[in-house]
Amino acid sequence: MKSIKNMTIGELAAYACNHLHKNGIQVVLSGGACVSFYSKNRYMSYDLDFIENIPSTRKKLKQVMEQIGFTEQQRYYKHPDTKFFIEFPPGPLAVGDEPVKDHSEIQLSTGILFLLSPTDCIKDRLAGYYHWNDKQCLEQALLVAEENPIDIDEIERWSAHEGKLKEFQEINHFFNKKKVVSHPRKAKR
Repeated sequence: MKSIKNMTIGELAAYACNHLHKNGIQVVLSGGACVSFYSKNRYMSYDLDFIENIPSTRKKLKQVMEQIGFTEQQRYYKHPDTKFFIEFPPGPLAVGDEPVKDHSEIQLSTGILFLLSPTDCIKDRLAGYYHWNDKQCLEQALLVAEENPIDIDEIERWSAHEGKLKEFQEINHFFNKKKVVSHPRKAKR
């Protein structure tokens, strides 16, 4: 296996995710690291946000992360051989007001990565755009849409649920060419 210093963000995420799962800590990657992964690093995040499905104790999390060389530094876990760092924001796993019902699983050389689907990753980014007018979040959502099949009808339904249907209609033309309804559960890269 590759050394940590040579791992891409996706490989490191799969490595950590796999190790956590083997030790009974079920996590799903979310946030900017999903954008990095799905945009083929056209957007780069160095923060890997893992949301726990079932919260574990801080002590157990620390012990498991130390087994692969990550030490806790304030709220982050850092490794001396990589610029990427890992964070465990509080759950539950949600996009905006809605819980995430399903996630993607992608097999990489370093393990299975559990992460938001491309559609939920876009919803996650649009939440930042809708609620804080963060235009970078809209740009990130579009990067994910350019590289992946998405369910635009689901994004529209979710936007209405968030009370942001008007805002979705204003930006929908950016997504028009992506009207592919697909939600792959397992994919290989």
